[in-house]
Amino acid sequence: MDGPHVLVGFDGSPAAGRALRWAATEASLRGVPLRVCHAWTWPYPPGPRGDEAQEIVRGMGVIALEDGVRIARETAPDLDVRPLLAEGTPSAALLGAARDAELIVVGARGAGGFDRLPLGSTAVHVPAHADRPVVVVPAHEPARVEKRIVVGVDGSPASRAALGFALREAALWHASVTLVCAWWDPAVLPGPDRLPFTDPQGLKEEAKARFAAAVAPVLAAHPEVAVEQRFVLERAGRVLADNARDAMLLVVGDRGIGSSPKTALGAVTRSVLHEAPSPVAVVHDRDTQVKESS
Repeated sequence: MDGPHVLVGFDGSPAAGRALRWAATEASLRGVPLRVCHAWTWPYPPGPRGDEAQEIVRGMGVIALEDGVRIARETAPDLDVRPLLAEGTPSAALLGAARDAELIVVGARGAGGFDRLPLGSTAVHVPAHADRPVVVVPAHEPARVEKRIVVGVDGSPASRAALGFALREAALWHASVTLVCAWWDPAVLPGPDRLPFTDPQGLKEEAKARFAAAVAPVLAAHPEVAVEQRFVLERAGRVLADNARDAMLLVVGDRGIGSSPKTALGAVTRSVLHEAPSPVAVVHDRDTQVKESS
């Protein structure tokens, strides 16, 4: 597909259904088409008796895709919805189709895998390897959702990109933004892990100053968005998931301060993908869409 659009993966699972409805609303607000992608794959070697079975599997994919298009059009009747049937794994199909996409949306867990797993392989692989923002949507919607977006900021390049994305999303959805900087003091660690000769107050003030410096220029570019800032003495993964319990979206960078450049997703990002009850947007400092819109 040429031109900006929102790309969503759909396999008929509950999480994919919610992701599809979320993506349809997002595309409608952005004024761009929605591309619904269903990936099918034939896991066996080709053989003389396999063609018919393979066509049956492909036909089931066509039916699933038609169902996804129907749901999208019911969610946003005026939306331009375009189907894409791709052969291959869901991750490969979505990453391969994302060239012109402004945003990729996936369900937290697809139709395969284990019921007790909160996160499937596609929901990990796509955010880790995409070059644009990815929203991962869980299957179950919380009982109460506020028009509020939570974003984690630690001063890293990816978190600054996440903040810009969160503010643009808030303007789009007419939502407020809660900025969270989670700071922890290594001097309070118990036993041998405690760091000697630390200055807790000095460390805290330094962290607050870094937080303020990171967010000030980005906030100045979006004066129309109501923003609350929270500087919290807590581990980042836990406090972000807690703050997002009644939020419509949690936004994080792919890697924060201290993460290895070779790590596809940092520890905090992996934690909130598994634990947050809200949809989670993963934004990279390399995201082409973020850089083009900033």
